[in-house]
Amino acid sequence: MNAESDERIGAAATAARGSAAGDVTAPGEPVLGSRAPEFVKRWRTLHLSWQVGVFVVGLAVVVAGVIMLPLPGPGWLVIFAGMAIWATEFVWAQLVLHWTKRKVTEAAQRALDPKVRRRNLVLTAVGLVIIGVLCAIYVAKFGLAMPWRIEE
Repeated sequence: MNAESDERIGAAATAARGSAAGDVTAPGEPVLGSRAPEFVKRWRTLHLSWQVGVFVVGLAVVVAGVIMLPLPGPGWLVIFAGMAIWATEFVWAQLVLHWTKRKVTEAAQRALDPKVRRRNLVLTAVGLVIIGVLCAIYVAKFGLAMPWRIEE
């Protein structure tokens, strides 16, 4: 790991300890650390059990999402839901979610750039013209017969 990510993780751990101690974080800063109820945090054994439960539930959701990737279903959505479950309790998952949200926002901003939109529209139009020409050639050569019913 590099020094910058070490500093960020150290700052996240400090923020997590600070929020657990009741310190006020700067406005706009995400609060990192456990979001377990206070009565759970009071008892170490109960809090550890809580964390194990959150981890197991999050793991089950993530595994279900991974299974859905090749199968029909919203695989990536379920994986991110499992990460969100983990993020209620673990700082590393919160950092991964914050990084993912930042990257998605940056990608959305790039996609809204007029030059990129214009390029995408031109590429789509060219692709549709090519597909139309290929369909016209097929119909001219074979008529409206399906490919599996063409007799040569």
